[in-house]
Amino acid sequence: MTTTVSDASTDSADELRAQLTKRLIKDGTIRTDAVEAAFRQVPRHLFLPGLPLTEAYADEPVYTKHEGDGTRISAASQPKIVAMMLEQLGIQPGERLLELGAATGYNAALMATLTGPTGHVTTIDIDEDLVVGAREHLAAAGIRNVEAVAADGALGHPETAPFDRVIATVGAHEIPTAWLDQLAPSGRLVAPVRLRGCASRSIVFERDQDGWSSLGSEMAIFMPLRGLGDDARRVLDLTGTAGEVTLQTHKDNNHATDPDNLAGVFDTPAREVWTGVHFVPRESFEWLDLWLACHLPNPLMRMEVAPAAKDSGLVRPMFPTVAMATTAVDGSLAYLTIRPAEPGPDGGRRFEVGVIGHGASGQALAEQVASEITTWDKGFRSSTVRFAIPDATPQPDANPGRVVLDRPTKPMIVTWE
Repeated sequence: MTTTVSDASTDSADELRAQLTKRLIKDGTIRTDAVEAAFRQVPRHLFLPGLPLTEAYADEPVYTKHEGDGTRISAASQPKIVAMMLEQLGIQPGERLLELGAATGYNAALMATLTGPTGHVTTIDIDEDLVVGAREHLAAAGIRNVEAVAADGALGHPETAPFDRVIATVGAHEIPTAWLDQLAPSGRLVAPVRLRGCASRSIVFERDQDGWSSLGSEMAIFMPLRGLGDDARRVLDLTGTAGEVTLQTHKDNNHATDPDNLAGVFDTPAREVWTGVHFVPRESFEWLDLWLACHLPNPLMRMEVAPAAKDSGLVRPMFPTVAMATTAVDGSLAYLTIRPAEPGPDGGRRFEVGVIGHGASGQALAEQVASEITTWDKGFRSSTVRFAIPDATPQPDANPGRVVLDRPTKPMIVTWE
């Protein structure tokens, strides 16, 4: 680690930081004066030493550590996501804060600025080198009310508990008990939870009489927690041609993602099923994706598509390089696509959602996915989605608007209401 910075002037850094802050205010991500002031004050470039200033203040993630095979395991998160989660956290002056996932130390610096000199931040990372780097960066930025600790984040930090706020900047499949137990009675937890398959949301939890309930959530995907709460991903090459089409799987996908079964799946005919469900340009698919992830037997997965695979017509993904997919135990696969539809009543453009299936049961699998899409559209598209971690073991429910997500110790309930 080094604290050497670009030769560009401090004035340039100040100007770029101000421009980034203005963009986040304009798009509605920064909503409060406190978060705005923190973003204007904390020099992000000091937490990304050696990076050109324009890259340090771009609204993009910066990947800072990789495994030997190239897998990304640590990053400075995209500023837009950082600001969104700080707004969710609602830090007040003088509070004691816990962060799981120290990374570069930048988020801890923002939190320290928000809680002020009478507050304190404990930030944890499992890798000693990341913690050493975070300490150096915090010192370079003059941040003194942060303690950076090398430990397993799943265990929290009982030595400095209780905390008024706990935030995880790593993805978790199950909320570790320690994070909840180490909160003060009126405390708040913000954590990116991988709910099922690839569906992940940053959820705000507070305590109520029955357990922990959500106050809100935003779509967010983070690198997974490592250590006791490990939630490792696996990437499958579906074409055997240097990753032209890959499928990212999780531990709750394993029963139907045998790479041997999936080999050659695109050599089989494509079976199309169209749903009559329409979206307008720039409308988010996040709530449809969540419904499918929670209701399909094999949770929704992220399928990455190289331009060559799309240009050749091998696959027709919903977005230029990404589609959401599911698989069956026989090696069949179905993924979402779209096509232009008739203009809406206002004359505006619309797109129809479809499903393309491949494999022996590709037609049936595509029809199953399409059926879930129409169920969501007709009965749950306008619903508000809430999340809960109940104290008592939840009972199964036949209501499709209530899903219990199994977890080893703390099941979660997703409710469309």
